Amino acid sequence: MPRDIPVGNGNVLVTFDHLYRVRDLYFPNVGLYNHTDGHVQRFGVWADGQFAWIEDPTWTREIRYERDTLVTNVRLINEKLGLEITCHDCVDFHEPVYLRRSVVKDLTGRRRDVRVFFHWDMSIRGSALGDTANYDPATSSLVLYKEDIYFLFNACDQNKCGIDNWAIGTKRLGGAEGTWRDAEDGQLGRNAISQGSVDATIGFNLDIEPHGEAYVSSWLACGRSYKEVRDINRRVNEKGPDRLITRTQAYWKLWCRKEPIDLSPLPEGVRDLFYRSQLVLRTQIDNGGAIIAANDSDITQFGGDHYSYCWPRDGALVAYSLILSGQSELSRHFFRYCGEVIEDDGYFLHKYTPSGQLASSWHPWMVEGQKVLPIQQDETSLVMWALRKHFIAFRDVEFIKPLYSTLIVRPADWILSYRDANGLPHPSWDLWEERRGVHTFTVAATIGALNAAAQFASDFGDHDRSQMYREAADKMKAACLKFLWNPQLKRFARMATPLATGGYRLDMTSDSANYALFAFGAFNASDEIIEDEMKGLWDRLWVKTSVGGCARYERDYYHQVERDNTDAVPGNPWVICTLWQAQHRIEHARTVEELQEALPLIEWAQRRAEKSGVLAEQFNPYSGDPISVSPLTWSHATFVIAVMEYLRKYDKLTATSLKRIGQQIMAAQAGKDEDDVVKPVRT
Repeated sequence: MPRDIPVGNGNVLVTFDHLYRVRDLYFPNVGLYNHTDGHVQRFGVWADGQFAWIEDPTWTREIRYERDTLVTNVRLINEKLGLEITCHDCVDFHEPVYLRRSVVKDLTGRRRDVRVFFHWDMSIRGSALGDTANYDPATSSLVLYKEDIYFLFNACDQNKCGIDNWAIGTKRLGGAEGTWRDAEDGQLGRNAISQGSVDATIGFNLDIEPHGEAYVSSWLACGRSYKEVRDINRRVNEKGPDRLITRTQAYWKLWCRKEPIDLSPLPEGVRDLFYRSQLVLRTQIDNGGAIIAANDSDITQFGGDHYSYCWPRDGALVAYSLILSGQSELSRHFFRYCGEVIEDDGYFLHKYTPSGQLASSWHPWMVEGQKVLPIQQDETSLVMWALRKHFIAFRDVEFIKPLYSTLIVRPADWILSYRDANGLPHPSWDLWEERRGVHTFTVAATIGALNAAAQFASDFGDHDRSQMYREAADKMKAACLKFLWNPQLKRFARMATPLATGGYRLDMTSDSANYALFAFGAFNASDEIIEDEMKGLWDRLWVKTSVGGCARYERDYYHQVERDNTDAVPGNPWVICTLWQAQHRIEHARTVEELQEALPLIEWAQRRAEKSGVLAEQFNPYSGDPISVSPLTWSHATFVIAVMEYLRKYDKLTATSLKRIGQQIMAAQAGKDEDDVVKPVRT
């Protein structure tokens, strides 16, 4: 189920499902811990003896954000209750506190007794074992805690601050459903404390004039001690929760528009999703530097695990989107994080937790009785490639200096040691984490990494290393052409398996990941072999339904919808794979008209977004419904990359065109023939 409107600040992340129910609450890191364990946190209303939780079908919902902010704008209407509720949610941009302002309006034309209820079903640190919930008379709030994690829930209405209706009790034990059931008669029991598997429900009474409205502004303070949450509660009371919402709205508008990016060449919908994608990306990035793949706990039902980890490869590509859009502080944090977690020998393992620990993995350390490295080599390579992109953009020498050995020399030296006699990388796992071999994506990424390392070494006066890295990159490129390109089929293999004879067995399955051949600088996008490769991928992987989009690879089994007609539907369409085709069209373009051929693919991705602007990982090829995690950080990052690359190419092409026009005018004025004028060289 998509997480439609995530809100966060890098320490706290709150996610909602499409019914406007809080489903995930992460603190103190984005992705760690999930203190709801994915359970529903309910929101309901009692009015004149009738009750409806927000998931009730009597509600209609418009779930969106305020424009260019991480403040929500949610409109809820219940004709049966005769009420309209407008909610604004956010996590304060600075304080670890989640806020919601709920404005309730009467639609019946009579005076109303309305009671609004908030239900918190906590599983602190991911487990309901040993939790405590209690009413705190010192702050007129509810406090929920375990060990060093504390939450304080409080609220204000137009008359007072503090809560005066609550219920604390047992959930999911001995037949107890939870205190949310107590709210359905409009009354709460006000018991003082409970421990173990507990939940809490808080109620607020609102007296509403005919056609009038009343509000309640609530907040959940997050801290590592009772003192912390008490102090946050005091600051919220002093400043006022509504003022915190207003300042957070202003901050995010400033944040996402800090760079003067001219988006006028793009359609309005694409422009809007560009800013929304930057903001959604920020919710998935921890302030400690970890870039989390996704924070949608519903995925745990498929394999008992989630996406709330940092994959260095995904993180590197997300960092590239941050670099392109000018968010240099976030990319710096990521590279510092990488410098902390990289193995001593110079490579990254599968994935890491937000706090920098080795995460769960399905990559074995032994295959067929032989010790192997449980790695995806592209993860190591792409961090180096992205670091070079960062340095080119920002030239921050003082930042790069302490990372030169850790993230450049040591990984590059390891890459040199992890090659076969032909100069190709030894087998590792592919970026889809499904096959072990020598992958075209990995080879292309590693060529990009070696060239980046060579440029860094030259910058630092390390000329012997620079030459060594560049020669290795050239040898690997030649080996890629010799062993992975099939001249009869005019396309590259997706994977080569080493044979005892010294050659390779090729897997010629068409795989969108082969876009890497041009994306990381191994080959030019206009090379005939790259054009043949990308055209072949387009022909074989475009989903031939009304939904469209590109699949990952032929007969993709992950969340597979179509199992029979795989010629028409080779797999579910993915945002990243579709936009990789757009990136090739952008890179290949030599005129503005050619460049505009990428726009339909960018617009395809824009149309796949939820009304809130959230992009999933993949989609049903027939209905277009989101499948798997949502939002996927990689999807939003690739959208930002495609937009920024489009704009840069547009500026370059229009500048060339203007220069040519200027030369023509000058030639005409000088009485020269146009052919006598030196034409600008396109690079």
